[in-house]
Amino acid sequence: RVSVYDPKGEYQLVCEHLEPEGLGALQLAFDQLKQRLAAEGLFDARRKRPLPALPRKVGVVTSLDGAAVRDILKVLRRRQHIIVKPTRVQGEGAALDIARALSAIGKVKGVDVVIVGRGGGSIEDLWAFNEEVVARAIAGCPVPTISAVGHETDLTIADFVADVRAPTPSAAAEMVVA
Repeated sequence: RVSVYDPKGEYQLVCEHLEPEGLGALQLAFDQLKQRLAAEGLFDARRKRPLPALPRKVGVVTSLDGAAVRDILKVLRRRQHIIVKPTRVQGEGAALDIARALSAIGKVKGVDVVIVGRGGGSIEDLWAFNEEVVARAIAGCPVPTISAVGHETDLTIADFVADVRAPTPSAAAEMVVA
């Protein structure tokens, strides 16, 4: 609230409660979840699986509306059988949708590897990939997973849990056909 200090005629801003906002609050949530999941061993290199040398069927969990799916399909369609499980990748409820899509694609017979991700965006746009439900879905996926979230400089909890982190969705597709 605003008040006036009468003796000097100065305005004062009186704050009774302060919370971090924006990157501060999100960074705190990110750091706390990262620390907790690391302590549980979800990021441990010993639990990481190698990617198959010649995958025949590739699962892709992403939005059908973004550039990421087009980039991935352009690289993969020449050589692999591709199964896309469309999902929302940002906004309220997206994390649960991503987790459900990962669970569903992990049950598809013959899927050798799964790419999960989306193109770039702000930290808020990418936040679904920093949610615990997504981390646990990646950890529970029965086949090797590649996290392909954002651009090269973006890091998410999904990147730490996945078997392999790709700097971009296109790079993830290149890893699969290497």
